[in-house]
Amino acid sequence: MSPVLDFLTEVSLETFQNPTQMIGVPIAIVGAVFLSLGAQFQHRGVNKVDNATEGTGKNGLNFGQLTLLLKRPSWVIGTLMLGLAIVFQLVSLAFSPLILVQPLGAIALVVTAIVNSRVSKVKMTRAGIISIAACVLGIGLFVGIAATVSGEKPVTDEKLITILIILGVVLLILGTMFAIFRTRARALFYIISAGMVYGFVATLAKVVISRVQASDFNWLTLICIVGLLAGTGLGAYFVQNAYASGPPDLVIAGLTVVDPMVAVAIAVIVLGEADGAPLWAIIGFVIAGAIAVWGVFQLARHHPQVAN
Repeated sequence: MSPVLDFLTEVSLETFQNPTQMIGVPIAIVGAVFLSLGAQFQHRGVNKVDNATEGTGKNGLNFGQLTLLLKRPSWVIGTLMLGLAIVFQLVSLAFSPLILVQPLGAIALVVTAIVNSRVSKVKMTRAGIISIAACVLGIGLFVGIAATVSGEKPVTDEKLITILIILGVVLLILGTMFAIFRTRARALFYIISAGMVYGFVATLAKVVISRVQASDFNWLTLICIVGLLAGTGLGAYFVQNAYASGPPDLVIAGLTVVDPMVAVAIAVIVLGEADGAPLWAIIGFVIAGAIAVWGVFQLARHHPQVAN
């Protein structure tokens, strides 16, 4: 219990000593709301296109369907909202530490579940509500522990090359799996795939921003940007396919769980930002991660809009 008390005491002292860091909290909340609304609008647009082209949501959106999405006002509005969500989240990080901002992204899951229930007129089941609560609790604990025991370290060229190689392998594996299993892929495949890719995207975006600010723009930074764009594009495609085969709150649940877990895993394993972490933190990582992942799979299993 003492590590938890020490953690809460440290957060409280930092808040009182630097109250301006709380400015990022309402900004992050606004970003989470835009994320949830954007997901709802995009989901509506994808479903309209999928139904209009007699799609099944299980074969992967083709180029013609992606082109039609640009003509759907709801999808365009949703995309603009997601863009605003990213801007608000980046601004919030300029004022507040990760420990305060990152867990607030789970608010998007709660808002999306409420909005989707109202729009679709489908009442969430008790099992679904428990699953959402598990996602929020698990990712909150996971990110909180990570922020407590880790410290930011500079990303050397060697470590950046390692990250890029791993990203290339992940993109190759996911692309191959999609090509082979696209006719049998379910929403969870697209959600987990998008979350994994976006975890790398978040890491690369942070690296690029840091290097540009430090005027350290070289060939490796350029490759980093290429990987960032490739990951963003593939992740966005997976998200659209997830909307075609699953409800928006399930999509947001998977992204808010998998994305930060992958980003934290990269920071801990590759960058060594949690070297020397105590045993309680390692056990906490496992428990918190298990709770969050369990919540996603249970939501996919019990959500009233997911076909068995």
